[in-house]
Amino acid sequence: MTANSTAKTYFITGGAGFIGSHLSEALIAQGHSVIALDDLSTGSVSNLENVIDNPNFSFVEASVLNKEEVNRLAADSDIIVHLAAAVGVKLVTDEVIYTIETNIMGTQIVLEAALANKCKVMIASTSEVYGKNTKFPFNEEDDVVLGPSSKSRWGYAASKMIDEFLGLAYHKEHGLDVVLFRLFNTVGPRQIGRYGMVIPRFVQQALQNDPLTVYSDGQQSRCFCDARDVVQAIIKLSEAPDAPGRVFNIGGLNEITILELAHKVKEMTNSSSPIIHVPLTEVYGEGFEETLRREPDLTRTQSTIDWEPTYTLEQTLQDIMEVFKKELVAVG
Repeated sequence: MTANSTAKTYFITGGAGFIGSHLSEALIAQGHSVIALDDLSTGSVSNLENVIDNPNFSFVEASVLNKEEVNRLAADSDIIVHLAAAVGVKLVTDEVIYTIETNIMGTQIVLEAALANKCKVMIASTSEVYGKNTKFPFNEEDDVVLGPSSKSRWGYAASKMIDEFLGLAYHKEHGLDVVLFRLFNTVGPRQIGRYGMVIPRFVQQALQNDPLTVYSDGQQSRCFCDARDVVQAIIKLSEAPDAPGRVFNIGGLNEITILELAHKVKEMTNSSSPIIHVPLTEVYGEGFEETLRREPDLTRTQSTIDWEPTYTLEQTLQDIMEVFKKELVAVG
């Protein structure tokens, strides 16, 4: 139990997902109770094996679009952490209707339930909202520069921006405690590569000595942040009295190109995999626009809460490798 908080009940949408499961574990470890809702479209009950039998944890299989169920669970909660969303570059470019409807309608339902039941609500957004802005690092008050609507990638960014506008409007017009946080390339154990996430894809390829597929020239760079660090920031923001009505960046500070990442994974796995370059059009189709950099300005976050990332990229990669090695042994 943390010294500066009392036990609360957290309701996590997307609670069986990669980030949601790590958040559930961290909250339970701090003495809180957790209600996790997930439709298991991209999440998995296996992610919850460390908490599923804990008396302070409960799991409900349902969609965030189920208004009645969300309202019922909110009635028993103090704080809602809304993580449920369409995720992954591959998924959001292939299933645009699903992406937009899930993100916007889901957030609307959560905000209505929070207002009706007087819950604080934390809404997950994304660094994608910064779009093609070339002012680095990204500050929460920077202009948003999205591409045209003919490029399906920007539908995801636009939907998360609407989520932010909705959340801030509920705070301004209804006095609802709403905190928004933009995640930058969260990584760690339990993340899967099925929807375009680069690190689990590289690790799986390297461990099987398959080619490491670097999209384009690999000079696009990212600042990766371990999920176990990210969830601590989310929890601390949920407790910060001056966080409601504001947007916060949560991410890492050490930038690395995707090509450098491929070489690092190959070296750490002692893999014989060749590194090959694949055109973006082969992966995402014609007209896809890549973003070259994603670097967060953490000034606002770190002036509001006592937090900084503690896991190095090497530590995170090592933990991810151990998970995939066990899976390979299990199936082999």
